[in-house]
Amino acid sequence: IYGISGNYEGFAAESELDTAVYRIDGDSGQIARVTDEVVQPNGLCFSPDYSRLYVADTGARETKVWDVAGSTLRNGRQFARLENPGGGPAAADGIRCDADGNIWAGASPGVQVIAPDGTQIGAIRLPEICANVAFGGARRNRLFMTASQSLYSVYVGVRGAHIC
Repeated sequence: IYGISGNYEGFAAESELDTAVYRIDGDSGQIARVTDEVVQPNGLCFSPDYSRLYVADTGARETKVWDVAGSTLRNGRQFARLENPGGGPAAADGIRCDADGNIWAGASPGVQVIAPDGTQIGAIRLPEICANVAFGGARRNRLFMTASQSLYSVYVGVRGAHIC
């Protein structure tokens, strides 16, 4: 319901669909619910080989992962629960995967980096709350970070997994 829960980010409205993760078939245009095992899904990304789907469940303050089996998801489970470096929980917003399978999450106090096993391995501190992240640049090794009122970028030692 992000964007419609009030007038701050859009126009207040009732949700037209149940809170879930949906798949749109690229050929037929058909929409199908693939999981409703989420509280408030937000960002999502695939592993480098497209075998797993990660979902930032901001409402549950955790990132979840499913195995991709054709057009369905299986074996949903908790992937990571983020913590602020100063203590207390953090919630991922936008997420992206790098070529090594690490997840980069817009999460307080900036961007948090999570290894494929769910361990937090790094962070980029920003002076504002970071919402979304994307890899770009000629070599896809520049991380773009959208924050409350600013756009930040930094070159990193890895490439983004997908063009999206």
